[in-house]
Amino acid sequence: MNVSFKTGFLLMGFSEERTLQILHAVLFLITYLLAVMGNLLIVTIITVDQRLHSPMYYFLKHLSLLDLCFISVTVPQSIANSLMDNGFISLGQCMLQVFFFIALASSEVAILTVMSYDRYVAICRPLQYETIMDPHACKCAVIAVWMAGGLAGLIHTGVNFSIPLCGKRIIHQFFCDIPQMLKLACSYEFINEIAVAAFTTSTAFVCLIAIVFSYIQIFSTVMRIPSADSRTKVFSTCLPHLFVVMFFLSAAGFEFLRPPSDSLSTMDLIVSIFYTVIPPTLNPLIYSLRNETMKAALKKVLSREEFSRRMVYIKAIFNL
Repeated sequence: MNVSFKTGFLLMGFSEERTLQILHAVLFLITYLLAVMGNLLIVTIITVDQRLHSPMYYFLKHLSLLDLCFISVTVPQSIANSLMDNGFISLGQCMLQVFFFIALASSEVAILTVMSYDRYVAICRPLQYETIMDPHACKCAVIAVWMAGGLAGLIHTGVNFSIPLCGKRIIHQFFCDIPQMLKLACSYEFINEIAVAAFTTSTAFVCLIAIVFSYIQIFSTVMRIPSADSRTKVFSTCLPHLFVVMFFLSAAGFEFLRPPSDSLSTMDLIVSIFYTVIPPTLNPLIYSLRNETMKAALKKVLSREEFSRRMVYIKAIFNL
């Protein structure tokens, strides 16, 4: 492959064998389409159904927006590279990928923390719920989530791409992964990025502690509820969120906290899929299948009567 690395990097991806590259592109394309359709469907349902205009579903809508953007940062580029049999990514593309990847991943951790606090207030302090989680507070929380993610992305991008590189610009991953990029750095030149990564990891750990504390309080309160139906209803909204949190943070933590190695194994690639591809794809299923209100809203939106009513409304708008 005749590629100049002066203005970019070479992403090695999963395989150099053409058949496996095509298979990878097809599987990633199917996964990506499922993730896009699932998250867009959740955003649409929550937007159009008045019953879902509450803080819990407001935060879920932003989680779906984050998932939609998050999977779009890495997967389409990887599909294109596999189909064209060319792993080259320009410096500008790599910088944008690192920025949006870190920004959206940080925002996702933050929104999951906010969602756990929302469930804590709703279950443990129900009489104060409307006062604490009023619309203004919810909007401020979401703005803070997006801004915190953007700031984290800017810091990581600025520090990471100011590091002098001494090795070949070959990244053994299907996207511009910071741990893999640090292997290209000159000796002891990446101490600033390590410091930034340590701060980000510490912040994520604080978020995890807050989430765990919230759910300890939630489960303690739920177990005192005398009605089995009420307990089941609470668990149906809390357990999916807890599963999403544990799955995302455990996979990401394993990748970023493990000791660095000189070569990338198949297990490393699989772990990276667990925190980049699978969560945005599974989240819509997890939240919709375990939530009776979401399932009812989904049936309503997909019903023939509702579809006809929406089409009449759209035609009326265009005829104005």
